[in-house]
Amino acid sequence: MSDGYLGLGSNIGDRRAHLQAAVDALPAHGVDVLASSSVYETEPVGLVLDQRSFFNACVRIETSLGPEELLDACKVVEQSIGRRAGVRHGPREIDVDVLLLDGVTYSSERLTLPHREVTSRRFVLVPLLELDPELALPEGERLADALAGLEGQDVVHAGPPLI
Repeated sequence: MSDGYLGLGSNIGDRRAHLQAAVDALPAHGVDVLASSSVYETEPVGLVLDQRSFFNACVRIETSLGPEELLDACKVVEQSIGRRAGVRHGPREIDVDVLLLDGVTYSSERLTLPHREVTSRRFVLVPLLELDPELALPEGERLADALAGLEGQDVVHAGPPLI
């Protein structure tokens, strides 16, 4: 079994309900959710800034799935909640991103671990560090140090953990 972390985001409809639906659906796809961060409201980042703010959270998971199989499970969960193909960084019912998996460094056409943006996004780092303040990348970079170096990107507590 491998431990890992997933990032969850939603900015369409009942945002918290979408995050909760993802947490509830993951176990049926071989992904046990061990802990959840609080839910945070965050401003959009990326290519599409003129959209509703997001609700974001991170979950600590345990799975026997490999990186590609875990990504497949996340995609199935997204589709089951109503995620459709759209504009990159655009509005979405749910986003389930594989952030870290058991200290693994991995790269394919579909997936890079650790996630390429894990150290540059406050909306990922704040909930990740809530789950584990000492969390580090496989090469040893402490995520708390990455967060300390970031400016901007409002991240506001919006509710209790999902489990």
